[in-house]
Amino acid sequence: MDSYNPARTKNVFLYVPNLIGYSRVIMMFAALYYLPHHTRTAGALYSISCLLDAADGNAARYFKQTSRFGAVLDMVTDRSTTSCLLVYLSLTFPRLTLLFQTLIALDLSSHYLQMYSSLILGAGSHKNVDPKKTSWLLRQYYTNNLVLFLVCAGNELFFISLYLLGTWHVDIAKRGGSLEKLGVPSGYSAVAAAGAGLGRSNLTYLPEGEGPGYLGVMALVVLTFPVCALKQFLNVVQLVGACRNLAHQDRIAAEKAQKGN
Repeated sequence: MDSYNPARTKNVFLYVPNLIGYSRVIMMFAALYYLPHHTRTAGALYSISCLLDAADGNAARYFKQTSRFGAVLDMVTDRSTTSCLLVYLSLTFPRLTLLFQTLIALDLSSHYLQMYSSLILGAGSHKNVDPKKTSWLLRQYYTNNLVLFLVCAGNELFFISLYLLGTWHVDIAKRGGSLEKLGVPSGYSAVAAAGAGLGRSNLTYLPEGEGPGYLGVMALVVLTFPVCALKQFLNVVQLVGACRNLAHQDRIAAEKAQKGN
């Protein structure tokens, strides 16, 4: 019996990039498990999951193991990971809940429509865009791997930095055993405490203060915000373009139907 070789297997489910995709899903659930209480551990796991997003694409090209299943797995994992983090950001910053809900809806709808229109046009992936039917900006995003990586990484880094920023004071207090002094009940999650505003008026009890780490996270939020804004703009461009492509296909189908009658 031949030994299993993932680089040569014909089983799509066992392709190397898809195996990386499964590990991303595992990392995502691990991050979600730690998000309410262990913010820095969750941030690290979430970041690793996002970095693996670049690895699966490189593996697919290196091993020549591109597949429709892999493309959908990649997109669904991306959308699920980001959406779950935005849910936690809604808990951390309850006044911005509508904004985060809008971002979730925009992300899901734009990528679903892009995927659907791509399949209608015969493309194997939502990233395989037609230069004649796609805006210049979206072409750069999907055809330049460096641009794609930097935009996606910057977008996710903004969200995870914002999450760490919002829960920073509660996390430090928890590490220093000062939760009670901040008015945070025992067992209360850092996310819920931050969202309820507990401890913000009592920062003098923090054993380490805000510290340089806090300033570093704040700098990341500021630096990556323009990238996040660009990503949302690209989602809008993608949504509009996909809708136009679908409408164009509907018009062609209607014209064919009229000629047939």
